[in-house]
Amino acid sequence: MKLESLEFENNQFIPAKFTCDGEDINPSLIIEEVPEETKRLALMVEDPDAPMGIWVHWIVFNIHVTDIIEENSVPGTPGINDFRKLEYGGPCPPSGTHRYFFKLYALDEKLHLEEGCKKKELEKAMEGHILATAELIGLYTREKNR
Repeated sequence: MKLESLEFENNQFIPAKFTCDGEDINPSLIIEEVPEETKRLALMVEDPDAPMGIWVHWIVFNIHVTDIIEENSVPGTPGINDFRKLEYGGPCPPSGTHRYFFKLYALDEKLHLEEGCKKKELEKAMEGHILATAELIGLYTREKNR
């Protein structure tokens, strides 16, 4: 399975539009080579460089199988991120350049989770149901930190 974006290449900088310095909306994501038996997709966006440890920016699950997640969309059921919000929270590093891991999971079933679930709950529900994964890494440095 592959995950790409029209807005940035893997290991390249995410445009400010998709961060706290811009419109703070999710970038579009292109999904390819999803296993045939996939019933749903799940997506997490995390920053492992955050001062307090991994910071969750976005959780969406029970996404119908698709080849694109549109810009500024809610493609499935939202989980709660570390901003304590149900929507995408864009990159907003306090200092330096941070990495943002967009992690996509192909699942063999619809998950029985409620809106607003946490990362650990999603990970537990996905156990034994992941058919494939894909990852896209974006970078961001705030203008004021350059």
